[in-house]
Amino acid sequence: MKGLEWKKVIKEFLIITFGALLASAAIYFFMLPLNLAIGSGSAIAMMLSTFIPLPISVLSLILNVFLLILGILLVGREFGVKTIYASILVPTFLGMFELLFPNFKSLTNDPLIDVICYIIVVGMGMALLFSCNASSGGLDIVAKIMSKYLHMDIGVAVSLSGVVVAASSIFFYDTKIAVISVLGTYFGGMVVDKFIFGLNIKRRVCIISPELERIVDFILNDLHSGATLNEIIGAYDRTPRREVIVIVDKQEFRKLMDFVKKIDPKAFITVYAVSDMRYQPKNKNKPQR
Repeated sequence: MKGLEWKKVIKEFLIITFGALLASAAIYFFMLPLNLAIGSGSAIAMMLSTFIPLPISVLSLILNVFLLILGILLVGREFGVKTIYASILVPTFLGMFELLFPNFKSLTNDPLIDVICYIIVVGMGMALLFSCNASSGGLDIVAKIMSKYLHMDIGVAVSLSGVVVAASSIFFYDTKIAVISVLGTYFGGMVVDKFIFGLNIKRRVCIISPELERIVDFILNDLHSGATLNEIIGAYDRTPRREVIVIVDKQEFRKLMDFVKKIDPKAFITVYAVSDMRYQPKNKNKPQR
C-alpha cells in the first residue's frame, strides 16, 4: 500500500475513533441517565436491561454482532470492517464510562435539554462515522442498509429506523419520555444530514492565469488531484484563453490558493460550493448513434 493510501487509512480510523467517542459520550451522559430511548441500538439494549440482568454495554455488544453480519452481507466488506472497529469502540467506551462515572446522574435533570445535547453530540459522531463509510453499529447499520437499497438520505433512514424503537419505549417508561424520544430521534436524523452535508462540502475552483501550466502541474503532482482544461474566449477582446477546473476539499483549497497567490496574484478565480459528485458510466449495451 502506498504512503498516501496509508495516510488516508490512518486518518479515516482516527476520525472513526473520535466519532465513536462522541457517540458513546452522548449515550452515556445524556441518554441513559433519564432513560431517554432515542432510537438506537443502545436504546434497545437499555430497554432490554430492564428484564435481562446484563450491563448495557454487554447487551449493546451482543446486538451489534447480529446486525454487523447483516451489514457485511448487504452493504459491503469495507463498511463491515470499519463498523466492526467502531462498534467495538462504542461499548468499550461505554464500559469505560461505567467504571469512571458509576451511577452517573443527569447534568441538567431536564429531559428536553438532555435530548438537545444528545442530538447535537451524537449527530456529530454519527456524521463523522458515516462520512468514512462506517457506523457505530446497531440501528445505524439498519439505516445504512435502508439508505443503500431504498435510495434515501442517511438522515431520513436514521429517523425512520429509530422512530420505531423510540415509540416502543412507551411500554417501558412513561408517555413523556416516549414522546421526547420520538421527537429526539426525528430531529437527530435531521442533524446527521446537516453535519454530513457540511463534511462533504467541496469547492469547484475555476482559474484563468498566464501561469496555468505551473498551476496544473501543482494540482496534478502536489495535490494529487485531477483537473479539466477548457478553451474559452473573452467576450470583450475576443482573446482565446484556457481555464483549469478542479474539485478540492478545504485543505487542498487552502494549499491551491496559497500557491496561486504566490505565482500570480492577479489570477482570475471563481469558487463554487459542491456537496455531491457523481460519475455515470456509459451503458455498454446501449446502441451508439
